[in-house]
Amino acid sequence: MDPRSTLAAFDQYLARRGLSLDGVVVGGAALNLLGVIRRQTRDCDILHPALPPEVLQAARDFAAEVRAAGGALGDEWLNNGPRSLAPLLPPGWELRLQEAFLGQVLVLRALHRSDLLKSKLFALCDRGLDLPDCIALAPTPEELAEASVWLEPQDLNPHWPAHVRATLDDLARRLGHGP
Repeated sequence: MDPRSTLAAFDQYLARRGLSLDGVVVGGAALNLLGVIRRQTRDCDILHPALPPEVLQAARDFAAEVRAAGGALGDEWLNNGPRSLAPLLPPGWELRLQEAFLGQVLVLRALHRSDLLKSKLFALCDRGLDLPDCIALAPTPEELAEASVWLEPQDLNPHWPAHVRATLDDLARRLGHGP
């Protein structure tokens, strides 16, 4: 899905149903909305708040209409998948949000660059799937060092800190930050 056009259409859909949503978007959809990347995403991850049942149902109904018109949008395209990340983020993340999408009844904010970068680096270390997004964010050596301090204690596996350092070192090399 193209996040901007999908969310614009969903904004109108919500408005017709008398619903609204003010949330925090993360992941690929956030990067798209902020202009960091330009690629299709399969979903729109909402970090906060918990999506109300009526909005979730509207999202499923909207997806069904998109599919009936020949589009491809899964039922879970709007989800709270990353909600467990919220308590792990650096303190005060809620105060550093930036506008990502402003519709008639749909308002989405994204994490500040430093918090969004940390969330993507966490995903890279955890899943290994977010390398292109991390490269697109083009973190500086200082940002990688700051993120490492936050990332290393995020997992109790005794090998996690070394894994984080190796992953960030690899990313730094790919970005041309050293040997």
